[in-house]
Amino acid sequence: MAQGGAKNIKAKGKSGGSTRKNSGKTKPGRRDVAPKDKARIAERTQKKKLSSSINNNIEKQMVNAASAGKLTIMRNTGDLEAGAGKDAGKGKGKA
Repeated sequence: MAQGGAKNIKAKGKSGGSTRKNSGKTKPGRRDVAPKDKARIAERTQKKKLSSSINNNIEKQMVNAASAGKLTIMRNTGDLEAGAGKDAGKGKGKA
């Protein structure tokens, strides 16, 4: 039976152990139930609107701060002299 001997072999599925391990895990994503009464719906929409406006405001401030001058890492140029605070507190000078 050199020819056609492998036709009736079925592919193996997942083993029982691996399916049992993953069966108890929850899927990723949100799990909160949407509110039903009108007061809670209004509260949630207001909270969402406020948080999005705050985030947009912060992003605009970051863009304005970044575009104001040359590129720095959120630090004024006069805060530190060149190399003054680089290796402070890293344990240099121990014997």
